[in-house]
Amino acid sequence: MKTYTHLLNTIEKKGAAYLVLLDPDKLQEDKAAAFLKHCEKSGVDGFLIGGSLMMSSNFESLIEQVKQNTNLPAIIFPGSINQISPAADAILFLSVVSGRNADHLIGKHVIASPMIKKAGIEPISTAYILVESGVTTTAVYMSGSMPVPRTKPEIAAATALAAEYLGMKLIYLEAGSGADMPVPDEMIKAVSETCTVPVIVGGGIRSPLVAREKVDSGANIIVTGNFFEDENNWDLVREFANAVHFKDIIEV
Repeated sequence: MKTYTHLLNTIEKKGAAYLVLLDPDKLQEDKAAAFLKHCEKSGVDGFLIGGSLMMSSNFESLIEQVKQNTNLPAIIFPGSINQISPAADAILFLSVVSGRNADHLIGKHVIASPMIKKAGIEPISTAYILVESGVTTTAVYMSGSMPVPRTKPEIAAATALAAEYLGMKLIYLEAGSGADMPVPDEMIKAVSETCTVPVIVGGGIRSPLVAREKVDSGANIIVTGNFFEDENNWDLVREFANAVHFKDIIEV
């Protein structure tokens, strides 16, 4: 419960938590250490590591770099059962509750659970809700599931509530990497007002202003990923953190 407690404590202290998603296929290994240190200094609360595809062999080394260069939690964001490592602090135990693909609801989990136990990392049960975003994202394609229509916040809210009743500790509203549009504010509001567990929002968030809008709508954790794959955007990490941490602004 150490990592999950860290997230809850961060939400309580700062208003919301800010996580950066690291894709081993896209973050250049020789630049990882500098970026990780910059993120910690700028107020990031932790890292998600993983991706829908794994074309490189940098998964393990990226987790190790997080542990070597920062004091922040390294949380696996798995795209497959191959993305499990004892070097991590925790893993989001994702169930794609927005879809009806049994493999992604429970099937893969049966295979992965003994591996997670053997690795000795903390599983955080997470209801993963894919949201229509204007394009067919990798997550939608790889999961073979239909996203929740962005004009139907009541479907997302009912799905999230069912997941909470099933014991999920987090609700993850995902527009997807490279999404044209982020999760609608109305949907975030509907889910956050219906559920009592923390709500994560990710995908298509490309400015601190949009990040703050999501927090104001009820998001408890904000995730950004491919926006920082462009090194020219690294200077904005602190602005994102300050936008999310409305109770605890970090001075420049």
